[in-house]
Amino acid sequence: MRRGPYAFVASVFAGALFSAPALSQTITWNFNIFGPKRAVTAGIEAMADFYKKESGGKFEIKIHYGAALGPERQAPEAIKSGGYEGAQLCAGYYPNKFPLTTVMELPFLPPRDLAQNAVVNHAVLQHPAIVKEMADRWNIKYLSPTFLPAFEFMGNKRIASVADMKGVKMRITGLNAKALQAFGAVPTMVTAPESYQALERGTIDSFGFPYSYTFGAYKLYEVSKFVTEGMAMSGFLCWQGVSLTAWNKLPDDLKAKLPQAQEAASKALMDIYKKEDDKWIPLFKEKLEVTQFPEVERSKLVEASGPIWKEWAKEQDGAGRPGTEILEFVQAEVAKVKTATKK
Repeated sequence: MRRGPYAFVASVFAGALFSAPALSQTITWNFNIFGPKRAVTAGIEAMADFYKKESGGKFEIKIHYGAALGPERQAPEAIKSGGYEGAQLCAGYYPNKFPLTTVMELPFLPPRDLAQNAVVNHAVLQHPAIVKEMADRWNIKYLSPTFLPAFEFMGNKRIASVADMKGVKMRITGLNAKALQAFGAVPTMVTAPESYQALERGTIDSFGFPYSYTFGAYKLYEVSKFVTEGMAMSGFLCWQGVSLTAWNKLPDDLKAKLPQAQEAASKALMDIYKKEDDKWIPLFKEKLEVTQFPEVERSKLVEASGPIWKEWAKEQDGAGRPGTEILEFVQAEVAKVKTATKK
């Protein structure tokens, strides 16, 4: 029997019930979130609500939007130095800071199905080598899932085949960019908050974002003519990270609730992405030309990606990191979730 998408995700994040702890004083964590409140922030918002309720108001995750606590590119350093307790992190913004996590940014490696991708992301962020990489270098612990839908492209160049990419300035992260470069694209990296101005000024011709909510949240449809459907490209690996120092000070009974809190975050993300699709996709179809990216064209990108995976693993191994081990782990997890959702 095929299982529903959220039922499958929930089974991975599920935890047991515990009674609320009694804290002698209020604990507050400050979280730095780049960009506005939007679909992708629903996970950490749900986790904040969960912990506030479970602690009787004694534990607060205070969310600061718009990178109010400091630039998003400096989040790892800020957490490590104690500037704030936690932040939204995306591997592509820090290519040399969390090198093993970039495995999930290899082109067309993660599942295109959102529920499957959520499960694989969760498994990867808990892999011992990645846990160690975060802890040893940045004093960071993976706290909350921030899995993303597959990426499409919106902008002012029509892209309906790999041939259409030639000479197009496309915003995508480094590892994914290699697959596009093979067909003549010109990858250019800018952060999400810079997206509107980059398209408006022509710094970027086509912007890669999780489809569909991000294009709506940053209003890119206002400065675009085209949007793809069907490319379904892997993009960023994002998560909410917290200072290990702050985590270690949390009472044990609140720590034990983390699987429940992660389940709440995951459900909130699944629900809001569906709601956002229902809102934004009809608007995009009304205002833009939706260019279908055929499966035969996508298969050319997938074929070009295999050597990129191997090259990534070789480079990681050469730097003394378990690249081949991590790549094989992800491939096994992808196969596992695809098999599980067919039952």
